[in-house]
Amino acid sequence: MKILYFDCFSGMSGDMTIGALLDAGGDFSHLESELKKLNFADEYELKMDKVVKNGITGTKFDVVLKNEEHHHDHSHEHTHNHDHSHEHGEGHNHHTNNHHEHDDHSKDHEHHHDHHVHDHAHSHNHSHGDHHHHHRAYRDIVRMISESNLSEKVKHMSLEIFKKIGEAEGKIHGMPLETVHFHEVGAVDSIIDIVGTAILLEQLEVEEIKASPIPTGSGKIHIDHGIYPVPAPATLEILRDVPIANSEVRGELTTPTGAAIAAVLAKEFCTFPSMKVKKVGYGAGTKTFPQHPNVLRVVIGEE
Repeated sequence: MKILYFDCFSGMSGDMTIGALLDAGGDFSHLESELKKLNFADEYELKMDKVVKNGITGTKFDVVLKNEEHHHDHSHEHTHNHDHSHEHGEGHNHHTNNHHEHDDHSKDHEHHHDHHVHDHAHSHNHSHGDHHHHHRAYRDIVRMISESNLSEKVKHMSLEIFKKIGEAEGKIHGMPLETVHFHEVGAVDSIIDIVGTAILLEQLEVEEIKASPIPTGSGKIHIDHGIYPVPAPATLEILRDVPIANSEVRGELTTPTGAAIAAVLAKEFCTFPSMKVKKVGYGAGTKTFPQHPNVLRVVIGEE
């Protein structure tokens, strides 16, 4: 049986997951062509680069939003705490400003994290003109995936991961899942992270997934509602019943998307499983730490 192990020694985010799967043999052109089945390819371009993190070469996956002045370095993992002169607390505002706030994510912002960060499932009706594609509701995402020509396996995996995030946001904000409006989780790059992960897992013919305990980091982050502890409320809610690893690293290591991918897909959280290793991949995050490489390691092998 083909097993995949997520070795999350530096946490986990959506773009780190895609980067690691591509690095372990995932097919980038297959990923691009399958994602076109969601019928919103006019909103983004995908790119992949090799980067070195503390001596380890890994793959950095980015989504470049079209009609935006800057790219969006899937590093959206940033939205917090970035000293961008306006700790606008996450999420929302930064999307409406053509991303000026995070024009150069290669700066490895202090925390790597999907910008759909936590706290954003608000039920507001955000009508930001042509930026509306950043604010898709849970029901819109479900429809988009369900009505696509993606395989049933990819649809199922993707919908389960989105449901996990949606339920966490709904619980925190005190609203039913159907009315949750994901400002950032619904962003183009977040849909790509989640559906793309499912596409690559299917292409790599993975039969079972295991993961290490998940480190979340420590300290505090700025989100839309103020200063919150790490892990942020949505991340912690998603990680219920998942072993969390102690980490002294200050900053957010695991994002809601990364947490949901692990929580939904991993059948077991354990130390390195017994297997004959066939492929190893490293997916780079956006942050650089002094003591260890900010990468997610994926190991694929036969049991």
